[in-house]
Amino acid sequence: MRNGAGGVGATEETPLLSHRFLLISVFVIALLAAASLAINIYGRLYGAQLALAGHSDSLEAYDITIGRDLVHLTANTIRFEPQRRTGAAERVDLQLHWPSMEGYSHARRLAFDDIGQAQPLIFLQISQSTMSRDMSGRVEPIYRHLLTGPTEAGPAGLQMHHFKPGTGFEGEVLLTGEATDGGVYAIRCLIPSDDKLASSSDCQRDIHAGEDLSVLYRFSSRMLPAWRQIDDAVRSFIEARAEAAHPSGISKKP
Repeated sequence: MRNGAGGVGATEETPLLSHRFLLISVFVIALLAAASLAINIYGRLYGAQLALAGHSDSLEAYDITIGRDLVHLTANTIRFEPQRRTGAAERVDLQLHWPSMEGYSHARRLAFDDIGQAQPLIFLQISQSTMSRDMSGRVEPIYRHLLTGPTEAGPAGLQMHHFKPGTGFEGEVLLTGEATDGGVYAIRCLIPSDDKLASSSDCQRDIHAGEDLSVLYRFSSRMLPAWRQIDDAVRSFIEARAEAAHPSGISKKP
């Protein structure tokens, strides 16, 4: 550029990228890289937890005291995370695969993923007994007075009984049969008009086990053909894991 006197002036060059801008750019790139790494790690961890959907495939063992009973259970059989701990509890909820009677695992995850469907699962709720009779024991003194109409042939060789209106059991039927030990077997069910409408827990029955446990268990009406085997398996599962609670809360089993 020429100055006012017509001479040649010095040429001034300004850098296209300032030193400060480069530093800021490097910092922003590093920050984005760190954020991307954190999102990737968190995504993997969260994705794994999301895939479990509240289930646990851990075989960690817990000793849970319910009333006069001490029950030994693994984490993958316990349905709800807050209940996966050793100590006293009012109740514990379980979910087991049928017919293996095992808890959640990666190999069987599809059976546990959608409990709204008629999956081969058995749901158990273990608590201290509050009634002197279980469902079988309540048939004659209680249920018999709530039934109406003739007995019909039910599914899987069971007898079907209908409840009177206003009893609180509308829509349900009482199914009875002879248990393995020769006693009365009783279960209440919501029998769908179409087998495709069956849920994973439309039949329920409660039994006594251990020292003073009440075990309410539920399963799909599609599984009624195996009612006798299911009842025996539930009893065996609980009896193998329950013992009389020691006053100190320490298991007496070796």
